[in-house]
Amino acid sequence: MGIADADLLSAESRLLDWLGKGWHGEMEYMARHGALRARPAELKPGTLRVISCRMDYLDAVPGALADELKPGIAYVARYARGRDYHKVLRGRLQALCERIEREAGAFGHRVFTDSAPVLEVELAQMAGIGWRGKHTLLLDRNAGSWFFLGEIYCELPLPVDVEQENRCGSCQRCIDICPTQAIRGPYQLEARRCISYLTIEHKSAIPEELRPLIGNRVYGCDDCQLVCPWNSFAQPSAEEDFKTRNGLDRATMVELFAWTESEFDQRLRGSAIRRIGYERWLRNLAVGLGNAPTLPEVVAALRARSNHPSDLVREHVQWALRRHEGGHSLVAA
Repeated sequence: MGIADADLLSAESRLLDWLGKGWHGEMEYMARHGALRARPAELKPGTLRVISCRMDYLDAVPGALADELKPGIAYVARYARGRDYHKVLRGRLQALCERIEREAGAFGHRVFTDSAPVLEVELAQMAGIGWRGKHTLLLDRNAGSWFFLGEIYCELPLPVDVEQENRCGSCQRCIDICPTQAIRGPYQLEARRCISYLTIEHKSAIPEELRPLIGNRVYGCDDCQLVCPWNSFAQPSAEEDFKTRNGLDRATMVELFAWTESEFDQRLRGSAIRRIGYERWLRNLAVGLGNAPTLPEVVAALRARSNHPSDLVREHVQWALRRHEGGHSLVAA
């Protein structure tokens, strides 16, 4: 954890420029809140300082990128394989507030875990718990980037911490590896091209030209983290709630595509994945199956959903079947 002041004026113009480019895509709430993200005292009146905290979530040390993205396996971003981090981190932050109250008395505060218009990375950088990498995520020399962020806006005039030195140097592996070229340049992310955005935040049909680039990533994407040299220093978390559930580190797309809606709700209760709903879950899997090797079980799974009642699901299933009928590049040997 670290402490930052509440002055984000220097970040406000960059935020408004990003919104002006439309890079937030369908995340209309970003535009709706506008500059509020850069004005903590307007979000929580009386805010003088921000206590920025990070919490490791890595379940196991990742393998090579090729091993992580094996064809046929459903790739789920590592942060989403366990329990919903919002609940876990919020509980920890609230416990910290109670501990501060025991020492300093009652104080005005508000806890955030990706739950309000907050410039999380900017504040964490100001608080000295990491620096912003070229992929726009927070990095630390001893922990890489496999961690969640949370904040406490508070009225206590606490001493602020010193920012870390940016240690990315000339490295741009994260930029080079991005499948959809969503990282438009150092520290510039076009969210509407990002696979994490497309599979999680994007509610409508995924642009057809981007579908082949998604590969087997059915919920989020970790490519820029998997190739980052600083993540070689990351250690697995001891938090039981972040342990992988439902075999989401090895499940096949065919297997997950067969889940009924009740199975989806039941198995993913308490998971961040459940937020996107069953329809988008099937949409994402249909795209992944369209990019999978042409095997009888893959084609059969898609055909079984070809008359799905959802227009969104049906469109992506039909696209996937056309890919296999046309003999796309991942034909099985």
